[in-house]
Amino acid sequence: MPSIALRKAHVEDVAAMPWLEQSAGELFRTLPDLAWLADGDNLEEARYRELVAGGWCWVAEDDEGRVCAFLAAEPVEEELHIWELAVALDRQRLGIGRALIQAAVAAATRHGFRAMTLTTFADVAWNAPFYERVGFRRLASSELGPRLHTVLRREVEAGLPGDRRCAMRLALPVQERT
Repeated sequence: MPSIALRKAHVEDVAAMPWLEQSAGELFRTLPDLAWLADGDNLEEARYRELVAGGWCWVAEDDEGRVCAFLAAEPVEEELHIWELAVALDRQRLGIGRALIQAAVAAATRHGFRAMTLTTFADVAWNAPFYERVGFRRLASSELGPRLHTVLRREVEAGLPGDRRCAMRLALPVQERT
């Protein structure tokens, strides 16, 4: 992996997040049936500002101090939900996304969360298969619960193909919440 430093995100990092999300999304252009996602909407800066203020976002900086990736998550009861993991297109496949997930897992475990969750594409190599390699498990519909059912429903309402989306969960070692 190149020289990358991970740290908690600051409000100053928010301006880069939509651009990074867009850059990461460019990889969808390699999939003809999903190429339209590269031109899709990204989360608004205001939403990223909320997530960063919540304290569960991390960034990766290159050796010149530029933010090249981020993970934005939010606590929901006893779980930490990942809303976005984005690595700049020219920095993908270098282990940066994995490192960000490991940082989030370590912090969530220390805090006493029972699990981490996310939603993603089931059949896109850098989505569900990637998350499975770092320990997440695809959830059957019967395992989702109301919150993840709602997240997936809203994604479909926003135009994502529901038959290709899935929710995933990573169980964490149980510790006392701090």
